[in-house]
Amino acid sequence: MSSPCGQRLCAGREGLPVWLTEGMSSVGVTIYGVCALSFMMVMYALERRGRQFILFFAFGCLLSSAYGFLSGAWPFGVVEFIWSGIAVRRYFRPDPI
Repeated sequence: MSSPCGQRLCAGREGLPVWLTEGMSSVGVTIYGVCALSFMMVMYALERRGRQFILFFAFGCLLSSAYGFLSGAWPFGVVEFIWSGIAVRRYFRPDPI
């Protein structure tokens, strides 16, 4: 019995499209996640050293958001995307810290 949306489109990890996840193993996603989250946390720790780290933190949040969606934890992906927007807004404020 075939799926209503087509086997090629819905057979991926946690319902994600196959084209998005077909080249990623669970180990690859985990390694990517560790790197993305580590980068984000280091940039957060360095924010008081300069405004550029706020922007780097926003980028780290986007990387972490992508990890959330790739791992199937979409609420984490959504929250990290929102945090990225908050960080960009802080970067453009006159007194961000």
